[in-house]
Amino acid sequence: MPNFFASKEKPLGITDTVLRDAHQSLLATRLRTEDMLPISEKLDAVGFHSLEVWGGATFDSALRFLNEDPWERLRQLKQHFKKTPLQMLLRGQNVVGYRHYADDVVERFVVKARENGIDIFRIFDALNDTRNMRWAMQVAKREGAHVQAAICYTISPVHDAPLYLRLAQELVDLGADSLCIKDMAGLIEPYVAYDLVKRLKETIPMPVQLHSHYTSGMASSAYLKAVEAGVDVVDTAISTMSLASSQPPTESIVSMLKGTPRDTGLDLELLSDIARYFGEMRKKYRAFEGELVGVDTNVLTYQIPGGMISNLVSQLREQNAVDRLPEVLQEVPRVRQELGYPPLVTPTSQIVGTQAVLNVLLGERYKVIPKEVKAYVKGLYGRSPGPIDHEIKRKVIGDEEVIACRPADVLSPELNKAAAELGDLARSEEDVISYALFPQVTREYLSQNSRGQGPSKEIVAAIAAAILPTLAKPTASPSPTDFSPWRTAGRQAQLARWGALSP
Repeated sequence: MPNFFASKEKPLGITDTVLRDAHQSLLATRLRTEDMLPISEKLDAVGFHSLEVWGGATFDSALRFLNEDPWERLRQLKQHFKKTPLQMLLRGQNVVGYRHYADDVVERFVVKARENGIDIFRIFDALNDTRNMRWAMQVAKREGAHVQAAICYTISPVHDAPLYLRLAQELVDLGADSLCIKDMAGLIEPYVAYDLVKRLKETIPMPVQLHSHYTSGMASSAYLKAVEAGVDVVDTAISTMSLASSQPPTESIVSMLKGTPRDTGLDLELLSDIARYFGEMRKKYRAFEGELVGVDTNVLTYQIPGGMISNLVSQLREQNAVDRLPEVLQEVPRVRQELGYPPLVTPTSQIVGTQAVLNVLLGERYKVIPKEVKAYVKGLYGRSPGPIDHEIKRKVIGDEEVIACRPADVLSPELNKAAAELGDLARSEEDVISYALFPQVTREYLSQNSRGQGPSKEIVAAIAAAILPTLAKPTASPSPTDFSPWRTAGRQAQLARWGALSP
């Protein structure tokens, strides 16, 4: 595997997010493959460190809204990008979904993603629980991919520089090839970025990348201070798909560093051509434009990412209660504190946000408690960063014990069952994996797009037989426990409707 970070001259590396996070942040993840391919040759010619093209909400959205196979998108992109490494965002044991999946699903997803074109896996966990990242990291490493372990950056009484340094060391020990500071809400202040990057560079023997959003208006300044501290790579978006809740503009960062020791060496004229393309293309997606057009300094008070705010508005609109948004914005930090200060990123942003909305609309706090909140308090998403309020814990799960093991250890293998349920609709192992992740949505997609009678039962059986023999068992699992009410297709659909499809 080539070392994408090697450079004696130390020009700043640029990862452009236009094909993933930029349109997820600005256009509700609706960018279609047909609008990506025409500009791929020029994107490939720029000389980016990498292009983020897959993962996050793009997998779900392709199936759910665009009638596209996300695996086919990845294959087509790989055919068009001959020089630039392709990168994806993987939610650790959540994969690209909204709950934890069994180890067999995680393994085969990573194997097939690598096989179909992913070079760099950026792997994170919403709670920064490295146990939830370990298996995906091991598999990606085994498959010869570059493993970038990400630390979710947030602000709370329990999140500080020493904590982030400890997390970084844990990730190094797990085999990370590089580290990413993942600032999903645009909270990192410029001088904090300088200090954190400097400490990481002094103590961790590997490249460091910074990912931020422009939501608060501080991201470009934070990038510059991070550059001064020695950051290796930053995430940007081509200018016509930047700002608001997206990333800082690629051309601006390139221009700021021109003629300096960290000069990116990227061609501004070529970048301008690419920007013109996306400026015109974006007009096709006006119906999906987000409400944020400038900056939102509320994020500094409530620490709520832009995508989460828009989905809170959507929840309230369904109940004819948009006027109660200020109450919800005040309730979110309170719920977050009571639940031990989880970073607000998928899926914890949905968990906290939905509970806050219910608390406000029902007029009694925790009168109704979603199953996801109960699962979180029980430890099924991992360790909370801080202690959960004792009274809230009692109200949510009573006298039930909180699990102490890695959450995936209580999950039984899922792929054989998925293959059996999907039956003749399965055309490939990728279809079975998609079904394991999003059963209802995948079945609907495959049913609508089936041709003829589909593969024979012998082929379906071969697909199923090919899955389990390749699976490893990293740890012994206790007796399976049935958490199926927590992970039903209906609940997944509700999370997709109510939760922020945030990075």
